[in-house]
Amino acid sequence: MTTKSNVKVLSGCKREIELDVDPGEVMKEFNDIVAQFSSRSKIPGFRPGKAPKNIIKQKFYPELKESLINSIVPKALNSEFRANNINPVGMPVVTDFRFKEGEPLHIKAQYEVWPEFELPDYKKIKLKQKKVAVTPQEIDRSLEDLRERSAEYVPVEGRGVAEGDYVAVELNSRDVNTKRALPLEKGIILAGHAENEEALNKNLVGLKPGDESTFVIEHDKGHQNKRVAGRTIEYKMKVVSIKERKLPKLDDEFAKDLGEFKSLKELREKIEKEIISTKEKAMQNEMAEEVIQKISDKLNIDLPESILEQEHIAVMRRLLSAYPQHNPNKEELDRLKTEGKQKAEKNLKSHLILMKVAEKEKIEISDQDLQEEFKRIAKANSLPLAKVVDSINKEGKREELRDSLVLKKTVDFLIEHAIIER
Repeated sequence: MTTKSNVKVLSGCKREIELDVDPGEVMKEFNDIVAQFSSRSKIPGFRPGKAPKNIIKQKFYPELKESLINSIVPKALNSEFRANNINPVGMPVVTDFRFKEGEPLHIKAQYEVWPEFELPDYKKIKLKQKKVAVTPQEIDRSLEDLRERSAEYVPVEGRGVAEGDYVAVELNSRDVNTKRALPLEKGIILAGHAENEEALNKNLVGLKPGDESTFVIEHDKGHQNKRVAGRTIEYKMKVVSIKERKLPKLDDEFAKDLGEFKSLKELREKIEKEIISTKEKAMQNEMAEEVIQKISDKLNIDLPESILEQEHIAVMRRLLSAYPQHNPNKEELDRLKTEGKQKAEKNLKSHLILMKVAEKEKIEISDQDLQEEFKRIAKANSLPLAKVVDSINKEGKREELRDSLVLKKTVDFLIEHAIIER
């Protein structure tokens, strides 16, 4: 398709390609596009498809040129990349395009490639052995969490609302200034909770089912409930029911109620094993980070800007998800951007290192390995195996999962060949 081409190195991963496309190929494509426009265009005095080409060109030339770019440029670039064994990262960006009928079409585009680098010695990297231990306090905290999740909510008898009770209420309210009533609200309130309005907590304590209390609150303009923000509201609150939260005793019966334990001692032993397992996984992750970092420290790798920007955006989304209730201020945002850029660079560099090691060591994932991972995912999520496989295939994530397993297997390889110093 092309008559000549030239590739220039602009910087680390950035390249520029210039190529001329054979005029015969160009005019064939251009004439096809003109014919398409002619067939669907309404030109006064001509039936569809019968208007002369020169009139179509005169009337739609900018559109014709744009269609030619969209049609022939990707074909020409892809053809040239294949011919020269070039594997660009992301989409090439056309920076210049010159077209004149009867002459070669000139294209200039910029693209990025993955960096070429030589790995340092990645075997026998020294790592410190980390000890895993569990304290009685950690087991106690886990038991307390189980108690919290096993709490019962028991109806209250013979007393009014106390702090910590869960109270079902009905709220009739009206704007003090406009006298306008607001819709009736029904809900559950945790008495004494710090996020409740102070007046609400004060007027709730002591009330019994059927009791009512009336109070007024002057809401700030910045109140999170926009319906009452900046307004003075009179509330008439009626208690419907009261329940108190009761935690089970930590004894053998509590352990038996969980279904698989004969005693509290057996439950504590199971919790200890789970904590150890979690810590061992965390330790393995720390060792993985350490071994990759030690390889990374010996390398200076140019990273493709387009892929780095994509990773930066992904990292920023994860960091910003920690701010669901408010937007970070400028100082926080600047700090997050810096942190995100550093994290993105680290992630991308680590990925390239692992892929290079996997390639060198011929680390692959078999279909059987993939099937075992499907089973693990199904078991972890209590889903049928067929449903997991079907979902991954439909979402087109089969190869993405395979790549992820290659990286994991490569990390295991690096740790297995490291020197663990005790």
